[in-house]
Amino acid sequence: MTNGFKIIGISIRTTNKNNQAEQDLGNLWKQFFSENIMAKIPNKFSNHIVAIYTDYKSNFTEDYTAIIGIPVSTLNEIPKGLIGREFPSENFKKHIAKGLMPNAVANTWRSLWQRDAELNRKYSYDFELYGEKSQNGENSEVEIYIATK
Repeated sequence: MTNGFKIIGISIRTTNKNNQAEQDLGNLWKQFFSENIMAKIPNKFSNHIVAIYTDYKSNFTEDYTAIIGIPVSTLNEIPKGLIGREFPSENFKKHIAKGLMPNAVANTWRSLWQRDAELNRKYSYDFELYGEKSQNGENSEVEIYIATK
């Protein structure tokens, strides 16, 4: 997936200020599951769920767009109410969030933000990949990919 991909899903514009993203992303995940968005997406490339962070105003302290969706083979059919986006190939540094979700992911992001300067982030787009290991309770793992310069 690090060679670029297409995705169909749902999105929200948010910010990390005042824990706004925590609330917005929680609601986006609830919508994704309660409306069974996965079942509405045609041309699935895989059943992995991807959470993408993109359209950064500047860096993690400012506004950005969050998308939760599924990788697809084509954007020819985008169901009403969903969005489709294509993301180009980038250089990524992979990090793994381990533990109980969603806390493990949130804690991993917090540690990444503390090291923001040394990570040489590009702020084009970053993403989380929720694969087979993401639903294992305290032994869960989610891959986080950070775009680097």
